[in-house]
Amino acid sequence: MNNTQSTLRKQVMLVEDDFELASLIEDFLTKYEFDVSIVDNGIDAIQRIIDEQPDLVILDIMLPGQTGMEVCRQVRSSYKGFILMQTALDDDIDQMMGLELGADDYVVKQVQPRLLLSRIRALLRRNDRDTDNPNLTSTNNNSDNMNIGRLAINISHRAVSLDNKTIDLSTAEFELLYLLAKKTGQVVSRDDIVQQIRGYEYDGLDRSIDRRISRLRKKLLDDPIRPNLIKTVRGKGYQLCAYFNEN
Repeated sequence: MNNTQSTLRKQVMLVEDDFELASLIEDFLTKYEFDVSIVDNGIDAIQRIIDEQPDLVILDIMLPGQTGMEVCRQVRSSYKGFILMQTALDDDIDQMMGLELGADDYVVKQVQPRLLLSRIRALLRRNDRDTDNPNLTSTNNNSDNMNIGRLAINISHRAVSLDNKTIDLSTAEFELLYLLAKKTGQVVSRDDIVQQIRGYEYDGLDRSIDRRISRLRKKLLDDPIRPNLIKTVRGKGYQLCAYFNEN
């Protein structure tokens, strides 16, 4: 019985060198049925994240050995779970860099426990989307593959290729591309994107979606000045084009 319950609990790895803060977060999350492991330095965190593949990593930026930014950069291609960065107060540069390196979300340190919990739950809900919301997994032909021009998306393997060349996307980037792909040719508003991707309403100020669009364009070799694949529709949102050319 205990083993069954344990397998249902989400695995959270907390990378934090402040022992007192780490203990407080661990105690709080444990009350909400998370299994929490703590790593107190960046060097050990890299290998443990890759080896253990927890459901979610809470990653502080200031760490001994390796910074949180470096940890994020090194594990992102091998770790398929979610990375929630803890950034310094009002430090937009840290937030932007973390998202650029593949973090899925961020909180400002020291975050209120209930806000931290809500962000964790919002990220983990993405993995439940297939069963909780069938509209998010429907495709034109109920196929596991989506083809948009030169772009191919395999849903079950969460794999993307362009001109038959594999494109390495983070979980957040894949979710955003998939959301746009399901509405190819339609404009998807920022409100809808934030609600579907992050699990809460758009406040009109959050620019993280814009940054993810920028990262997607870069990885998909889409000209940021004159994009052919992901177009910005001013005042409305973003549109994934059904047909796009080399230039």
